[in-house]
Amino acid sequence: MKKTLAPLLATLTAAALLTTSACSNSDDSKSDSSSTAGAGKVALTYWSWAPNMDKVVEGWNSTHPDIQVTVNKQDGGDPAVTKLLTAIKAGSGAPDVMQAEYQKIPTLVSADALADIAKEAGSLKDKFPAAAWNSVTLGSEAVYGVPQDAGPLMFFYRSDVFEKNGLQAPKTWDDYAAAAEKIHKANPKQYLGTFSATDAGLFTGLAQQAGASWWGVNGDSWTVNINDAATQKVAAYWGGLVEKGTIDNKPMYTPEWNAALNDGTQVGWVSAVWAPGVLEGSAKDTKGKWKAAPMPQWDAASPATGNWGGSATSVTSQSKHPKEAAEFIAWLNSDPAALKLLAGTANVYPAATDAAGVLTTPPAFFAGQADFYTIAAEAGRQAKPFTYGPNVNVAYSAFNDAFGKAAESKKAAAFTESLVTMQKATVDDMKNNGFTVAG
Repeated sequence: MKKTLAPLLATLTAAALLTTSACSNSDDSKSDSSSTAGAGKVALTYWSWAPNMDKVVEGWNSTHPDIQVTVNKQDGGDPAVTKLLTAIKAGSGAPDVMQAEYQKIPTLVSADALADIAKEAGSLKDKFPAAAWNSVTLGSEAVYGVPQDAGPLMFFYRSDVFEKNGLQAPKTWDDYAAAAEKIHKANPKQYLGTFSATDAGLFTGLAQQAGASWWGVNGDSWTVNINDAATQKVAAYWGGLVEKGTIDNKPMYTPEWNAALNDGTQVGWVSAVWAPGVLEGSAKDTKGKWKAAPMPQWDAASPATGNWGGSATSVTSQSKHPKEAAEFIAWLNSDPAALKLLAGTANVYPAATDAAGVLTTPPAFFAGQADFYTIAAEAGRQAKPFTYGPNVNVAYSAFNDAFGKAAESKKAAAFTESLVTMQKATVDDMKNNGFTVAG
């Protein structure tokens, strides 16, 4: 796969990938990989945006005197990618280890920024859910990182409102639609949810649950299947709810949305395992009234879910100590002591299947729900594999534009038509950048 990806991806140069403003390297972000603390000792640098990661790494440094890791805090998202690609292009200044969002890994691989560590870390495969592992392999035998955190989708709802309306947590999407209609009919000010046209990551996870995988590699070509049957089903479903008026059509993460969570006009949220932290800040007056449940299903007999967010820890191609770097990231993301630190100190939900064993206390906002992390662990195992492509930003931008208009129109047909726009924009961009796209 590495050899297959090389001709496919090399045509998309680092310069073409720098779609955001380039960040200059500060002195404290330069790699120390060539330095040594003494004979036989190795010094590694690790770029991460997770909080308190330096404290997590202290657990490694205290037990591995010959491989010392220094954490350099970075901005996440596109700025992190831009900064790394700038360093890779310059040929210096890159770290040994990089926290990378799953959706950014194909972009980084295309710029030859990540090392294939299959030889050093391939044996870790069974320690992670299939979907998480697929995210670091691009469906190949190459391994471009070790999964660090995951965002399995779950359903969160106001239990008091459900009880008042004689409802139970929806087991299927038909149940969800029926509950949304009943709640809104009983109180026209209340909605079970909203369709947010500014959150392409959530929509991607919903499509993933339905069985979609928008990108793939077929021989020497990429495939793009955004407008597939699974995604059409998801778009038609949410478009139908918006057209009917049983859910809202406003964006999330706005003052209006925060207020709706807190004042009881939005009484449900399809989100991810990290939702309690958001609710703690946005809906503090409703603490104790929410419950977490598995995602509603398309087929209750074959439960599945998707992910919203998540990242891996990767070894960069410029590291002079890839073996030691791979050893460190294997510990960071699979060792029980490290998993406990990731969860309790860095406040991330570890991707490893063993995470449930170290997460025994539910989040404070769900203090009364002892099975919170049991539900989360099952969701992680049920996530379907999904392959990202090298131009996720283009697809997501097309989503924002097309689905923004669709949500405003409140026409179900406009939702499915938006997928045509996303497909064309994504394929055209890939071809314009020199990729071969099958079909």
